[in-house]
Amino acid sequence: MDSSATSPFRCLVIDLMHESLLPMLENLGVEVTYVPDVKKEEVPALVKDYQMLVVRSKMRITADFLKHAPNLEILARAGAGVDNIDDGVLEARNITLINAPEGNRDAVGDHTLGLLLALFRKITRGDRQIREGQWLREDNRGEEIGGKTVGLIGYGHMGKSFAKRLMGFDCEVLAYDKEPVENPFPHVRLASLEEIQEKAQVLSLHIPYTKENHHFVNAQMLARFRNPLWVLNTARGEVLDHAALVDAMKTGQVLGAALDVLENEKLKTLSSDQQERLTYLMEHPRVILTPHIAGWTQESYVRINEVLVQKLATYLAAKSR
Repeated sequence: MDSSATSPFRCLVIDLMHESLLPMLENLGVEVTYVPDVKKEEVPALVKDYQMLVVRSKMRITADFLKHAPNLEILARAGAGVDNIDDGVLEARNITLINAPEGNRDAVGDHTLGLLLALFRKITRGDRQIREGQWLREDNRGEEIGGKTVGLIGYGHMGKSFAKRLMGFDCEVLAYDKEPVENPFPHVRLASLEEIQEKAQVLSLHIPYTKENHHFVNAQMLARFRNPLWVLNTARGEVLDHAALVDAMKTGQVLGAALDVLENEKLKTLSSDQQERLTYLMEHPRVILTPHIAGWTQESYVRINEVLVQKLATYLAAKSR
């Protein structure tokens, strides 16, 4: 008799997750070990008896790590990005990857729109000035989204979510993606990168971080934009060359930026060059910075669990056939 037919499907969760995850998994008959406080150095000794591992950002998944996980069938990334997983290591072991971009796409769309509005209407600047005892109306005269051309680089879950929220603003939305994509919105037009560079006044980044996308937006790309540009990044910090961004802001090619992600988000480990760039951005009146929270809402916290569990249920159903 095949012992795997009677053995429980075991799942190890090593990052802090919303409390709803455990009962959802248990309802599928999954045996769960939840150790959010475990140190990443301790995980290799724990993982050998588990068929599933749920990880957020505690550790990098490498070929060496997977040597400690002979029974692993599924790696679940609790979020959208999978840049903490080395290229090809899961395929080499025939391990299924599931992630949950559907879980936080609405949160990212909301946040990106909020950044654009705050940038155009000088909301954070006005708030700060009032707290300092200044009431400066003319100094804070802003711009409207209406009539602008917004270029999206990346038109997957996140790009579409932001595009959806631009529907009522009477702006032109152009979307570029290197992969064939569906376009569900009549107010959005799929375009080439060259057309976006020709027409866009706002550039919003929605691409994953991969080796190919490292510094996808660099000095050469920014120089090809015909119009002075506002830049939004709620994707990954490494897709944007921050040295090129700062240089373009100094020349006026980039008018301002709203960044939810940075080139190095471990602020205590910044190199001198990274610190110099961050200081420039922090002191610039047309820059807004948030701490990688675009997808970070109470609702998305639960929805990510729901998406992961739904995908696991599909996997287990196929396995049992």
